[in-house]
Amino acid sequence: MDIYFYNTLTNEREKFTPISAPDVYMYNCGPTVYDYAHIGNFRAFVFADILRRSLELAGYNVHQVMNLTDVGHMTDDSNADGGGQDKMAVAMERVKEAKKSGKLPPGAVANPDDPYQIAQFYIDAFLADAKMLGIKIADEYPEKMPRATQYVAQMQAMIRKLIDAGHAYVGPDGAVYYSVESFPDYGQLSGNTLDQIRRGAGGRVSDEHQAAKKHPADFLLWKPDKAHVMKWDSPWGPGYPGWHIECSAMATSLLGRNTIDIHTGGEDNIFPHHECEIAQTRGATGESTFARYWMHTRYLLVEGAKMSKSKGNFYTVRDLLAKGATPAAIRFELLRAHYRSNMNFTLQGLEDARRNVQRLRDAAARFEKEAGGKTAGDIQDHPTLKAFREALADDLNMAGALGELFKWLSNPTDAPEVSLAVLRQVDRVLNVLSDAVPAAQSASQGDDEIQAKCDAIAAARQAKDYATADRLRKELTDAGYEIQISKDGVTARRKLV
Repeated sequence: MDIYFYNTLTNEREKFTPISAPDVYMYNCGPTVYDYAHIGNFRAFVFADILRRSLELAGYNVHQVMNLTDVGHMTDDSNADGGGQDKMAVAMERVKEAKKSGKLPPGAVANPDDPYQIAQFYIDAFLADAKMLGIKIADEYPEKMPRATQYVAQMQAMIRKLIDAGHAYVGPDGAVYYSVESFPDYGQLSGNTLDQIRRGAGGRVSDEHQAAKKHPADFLLWKPDKAHVMKWDSPWGPGYPGWHIECSAMATSLLGRNTIDIHTGGEDNIFPHHECEIAQTRGATGESTFARYWMHTRYLLVEGAKMSKSKGNFYTVRDLLAKGATPAAIRFELLRAHYRSNMNFTLQGLEDARRNVQRLRDAAARFEKEAGGKTAGDIQDHPTLKAFREALADDLNMAGALGELFKWLSNPTDAPEVSLAVLRQVDRVLNVLSDAVPAAQSASQGDDEIQAKCDAIAAARQAKDYATADRLRKELTDAGYEIQISKDGVTARRKLV
């Protein structure tokens, strides 16, 4: 089956042809580990996971690397040089304040003046969230999730190659700049021309170093900065790497190739980050291509608006779990929309996602019970599985894939062992049939009073005392619980608030 992806580099839908099939080499821009990742970040990470799992379902061996940025990142990402404040310095002050106020978990970050401990604290938090959401690469840490601070030597070696090749130069202050005029294809990914950037139309450039630059769009590869928390010695003096060079060095080092198949990220990475990555990597390797397919997720809105803490619609995974959501529901909600469409994340949508996950789990449990231990043979030609794969092969058309799945699920006519096998194959991509916090778990688990009321409702219904059952049910719904009554009993789930 042919697979087609939309390639940001060419602005066209293209047939996917790996360099060395059945192997696929993929790099994903990962989190900056200075704070908890929010659901907008996780949309991009879940997308990368769905992409990997879809390729694996199609029979490919995917070699995936996702970086952890723990150095060089500034608060202004729209600036090609990285502007604003040092994110690590901001994180250190935040953690110190949390430690003073007692809001930091006991034993976390023994020394908040140690940036490596700060980074590790947020790496651990990210990994915990990513594993809850069923993101496969989190289980491969640290081999497939490199920290930028572990690859400074490789970054310096790449910078040296760029200088030797005439793509970079050292400024009078010891900063090293990439010369965009040395690379005719600069702007091909984003559509920005050097004239547009010179006029300030195509993306922001730093004013701080303009006097030392040959062209306003030249960007930093190595930056001297006494105020920056993390610094290293280099042939050009003490400093730290520019945030673009990190991904170029880690992608080529970890994947062991100068040209890779797929590079992903959010649409905000297109310029300047990915544009600069292409220039650096090709300039250092001499190859005509860095990544053959560039795939980008669109922005995520929350309740119709851009996420903002002041608006009260800024959510981390932990925020949603505290509201009663389950990891599988969060994952399902993040994957259901097409990655190239803006997504509106809502609490109602999250509740709908929980119901859909539960429907899948109920079906799997029913099929398993009816199958009685029987296993199906080859089901690769099953029409539902084929339709599911065909939708994914169409630029990851998840809405179409889910439509085929639920249409079949509404009236499955196969033997239960066949239905179970189909559902398990589909779940190789969806990965929602089980998780660390099962979606079917009662919100009252561990709460004796709520559980006692559920049991009392069941007993009252058994005795046909419907007045008592209705009264207890109202008490629970007024307290913010949703009651479900089935042949297996009564359960209470806390509603999303």
